Amino acid sequence: MIHEMLTSTPVMLGLTVGVYLLAVWIRTRSKLMLLNPMLISVPIIIAFLLIFNIPAQHYIQSNSMISFMLGPSVVALGLTMYEQRMTIKEYLLPILSAVVVGSIVGVVSVYLLCRWFQLNEVFLLALEPKSVTVPIAMEVAKGIGGNTAITAISVALCGLFGGIFGPLILKVLHVKNPIAVGAAMGSASHGIGTARAIEIGALEGAVSGLCIALMGVATAVLVPIFNAIV
Repeated sequence: MIHEMLTSTPVMLGLTVGVYLLAVWIRTRSKLMLLNPMLISVPIIIAFLLIFNIPAQHYIQSNSMISFMLGPSVVALGLTMYEQRMTIKEYLLPILSAVVVGSIVGVVSVYLLCRWFQLNEVFLLALEPKSVTVPIAMEVAKGIGGNTAITAISVALCGLFGGIFGPLILKVLHVKNPIAVGAAMGSASHGIGTARAIEIGALEGAVSGLCIALMGVATAVLVPIFNAIV
């Protein structure tokens, strides 16, 4: 009876929302950027599922409403872009250049690192699209024969790393221009980085959101071409 109640859809939804809000509260009170809400939420939810023996697939299905809302939430970034459209239009060429260079560096660096550490093709093909948002990355990986599970994990880790350390790295490098900050966050750490960029400023968030889409297109085109050449 208790297990049935714990596995009900309302409880699963409440678990996700409640744990996330708790994580946000912890980050806000501590003021430590290292305590990213996702970094706190995932272990707590995994522990809950393991303790009460709840299958991960059941948890995913129960939270399908939240998964569905990911699409509209990404589209909602368009409002921020619209509000900043004049500035974005003025700097469109530098933004496009940053995305193209970022895509090339992202793919080539993975190739070189995999060769350096002598990793096989399974890791190479799965890690190449690591810098784009999960749906696009998984489709790109699937198209070139990569392991989509590894791709999903690598994308999440890149997003976490960029969301946590991205602003600090940019600060150390004395990158202060909001266009450059937004382009860097969106190109390197997709959705999680964009969420952090929005916290930094409206223009940074708008540019970062734009770069998510542009980076996805650039990487989807570049990866098959790069693999055909090498």
